Order: sequence, then C-alpha cells, then structure tokens
Amino acid sequence: MNQAYQVKLDTFEGPLDLLLHLINHYEIDIYDIPVAQITEQYMNYIHAMQHLELNIASEYLVMAATLLAIKSQMLLPKPELEEVDEEYMEDPREELMQRLIEYRKFKEAAESFKERELEAHQTFTRPPVVFENLNIEKTIVQGDISIYDMLGALGKMLERKKWKEPIETRIQKTEIPIEQRMVEVLEFIKTRHEVTFDELFTNRSKPHIVVTFMSILELMKINQVTCKQTRHFDTLYVIYSGDE
Repeated sequence: MNQAYQVKLDTFEGPLDLLLHLINHYEIDIYDIPVAQITEQYMNYIHAMQHLELNIASEYLVMAATLLAIKSQMLLPKPELEEVDEEYMEDPREELMQRLIEYRKFKEAAESFKERELEAHQTFTRPPVVFENLNIEKTIVQGDISIYDMLGALGKMLERKKWKEPIETRIQKTEIPIEQRMVEVLEFIKTRHEVTFDELFTNRSKPHIVVTFMSILELMKINQVTCKQTRHFDTLYVIYSGDE
C-alpha cells in the first residue's frame, strides 16, 4: 500500500470543535443531544480522515470512544425504581454537554475578540490625506465553509462513488507534487470559473484524492479559490477568486 502521504492539518481545532460543528450543522439542541445521530456523523468524519491518511490526533479517537460509550449507556434499559425520581437520574450526556457549552462560550468569546481586533485595524487617527495613483488590492472574502464542511463533502462523495482500493494491485511508488496538482486544479477552475467539489476528483487512486484535497486547501489559503454552499447538505462549489 502506498504510504507516500501522511498529512497533518493544523486547521482542526479538536474533537469538541467538530462536535460543535455537527450540532450547528444539523441544528441540534445542545441540551438534548441525540447521541446515536451525533455519533454516526462523528464517525463518518473520522473515517473520511482515515481515508485521507490524515494524522488524526489521539483526542479525536478518545472522543469517538466516549461517544460510543454514552451511546451504549443510552441503549441500556432504565432500572425500574419507584422511589427514585427520573428527574434525579444521571444523564450519561451531562458531562459532555457541559464541556460543549463551556467550549462554545470560549469559542464565541474568541470570535468576539477577533472581530474587535479587525475593527481596531480599521481605525485611523491621522488627518485625511489625498492619495494619488493608489492601487488598492482586492480583498477576497472567504465564505463560511470550514475544514469540516470540506471533509464532509469529501466523505459524501466517496460514499456516493463507492471508491475502493482494488483487491489486487501492483505495488508502485506514486508521487504527485502538490505544486503541480495546484496548477492543474487552478487551471481547471479558471476555465469554468465555478465547478462542483466532486468534479475535481477524477482519479480514483488514494494519492490523487489526498493531493487534490490538499491542493484545494492550499489554493483557498492563498485566496485563489473559495468555496460556497447555499444551504446545509447542498452541493459544495469551488470558485475561482484570484486576479484575472
């Protein structure tokens, strides 16, 4: 098996961030988490990461085990104790719920501080000055698409196309320079200006899938492309946003 691509992404902020993304994505009540649903979706993301051979931090796997344990507890029949009020029965989800609520508070606070910092950067105290022949660079505004949206789109695409490794194959070294793939992806998007996420994955080999995914992320980082999705679960589009 080809092990040429072992990738680590700094974009992932941790398992609580992924869970919060899923809760927001599926409009789930954080105070009444459907554990079976959230566990299934969480595992889908883990499997997508594994398919890409991403270097998954152990904390993601620990959270997966925690979710499976909570799911098992929820499936167990409740003891019939007449003297014990259901109101005082311990909810297996309680600890996870409190961690998510606390994490959400810090995340919202961090975003608030970030917005204030951006606003502060737009404040100038110098008197007005007339600038001539001033070239103002175009500002690229990235959409609300996160790394988890990208990973989710990839997982759905793999599921739809049922891409699998062949049962028998010749072992050969396959290396695709990411710089080369970035050029290919960018040229393809530029010719059509807007393409679906799936259209960029025309090759079934795992190295090609991995390097294409990484190329899209790198192109987004340097503001050459951006992604959009009109509604949750809709098609993900990759759009050319560089200078003509």
